[in-house]
Amino acid sequence: MREASRTTRERITDRLRESALPAGTLAREFEIQTSDALDHVQHIARSLDSTDEQLLVAPPECQECGFDGFDDLVNRPSRCPECKSESVTEPVFRVE
Repeated sequence: MREASRTTRERITDRLRESALPAGTLAREFEIQTSDALDHVQHIARSLDSTDEQLLVAPPECQECGFDGFDDLVNRPSRCPECKSESVTEPVFRVE
């Protein structure tokens, strides 16, 4: 299938099959907003429910204290609930 005829969501899914990426990187690569990239990722996860593939999520992590027990694994928190640092990594997504 030609690249131009594929939807953004299909291209993001293929990209996540190739390597694990955060939403911010997907947004830059596909020239969309980060919130839109997150919407696509959430829809991809639902679409994969009926297949043998799954969306894997590496949770956000505080770079100061290493905390990774965030409640919302998809969205990047603004700060760490443990040490209050704002140095929190984005969650990373992969399709396998």
